[in-house]
Amino acid sequence: MESKKMLAILGSPRIDGNVSKMLDCAITSARHLGWAVDTVYLYEKNITWCSGCMACKKSGVCIIKDDIVSIRNMLISCDAVVLAAPTYFANVPAIVKNMFDRLVGAIMDDNSSNIPKPKLTKRQKYLLLTACNTPFPFNRLGGQSSGTLKAMNEFFHTSGMKKMGTVVFAGTRNKTDIPRNIQSKIQRYWK
Repeated sequence: MESKKMLAILGSPRIDGNVSKMLDCAITSARHLGWAVDTVYLYEKNITWCSGCMACKKSGVCIIKDDIVSIRNMLISCDAVVLAAPTYFANVPAIVKNMFDRLVGAIMDDNSSNIPKPKLTKRQKYLLLTACNTPFPFNRLGGQSSGTLKAMNEFFHTSGMKKMGTVVFAGTRNKTDIPRNIQSKIQRYWK
């Protein structure tokens, strides 16, 4: 039996930071259940900024040949994707937004009605992880982590994938360990 494939994407420049540790928790849990995991560290990839040409909407592939091609291929063939990105002023980091822009043709069908049709399927699932310096409940009340989750969810929802859930680690300032309750929330998606 072929194992299920997870695409784990780190949208943080800190490969040993809180967001990375959250992603590692998901990866470890999935691997424990036999999932094959491809990991992408966005800040280590060569991803040119989107030019907005929209050629990808016709072909499904961005015309700029860089590392987005391999990310696209992993995204369309995975069973689940976990995106872990920090909250940067109520939104995702620029590199994550650029990834979304560059993958538009891979997730949305361009058709004559001009109404976007998803290219991916509900059999594919996604989990969103974020961390934010703003403590709970102010991270929600001020729209910090909720803004980040909204941007991330919009991309995957538009793609046609089914949401597994979201996990937020609020109040991370000066914290270097992921609390047990946050780890448990992440692990529950892989049981």
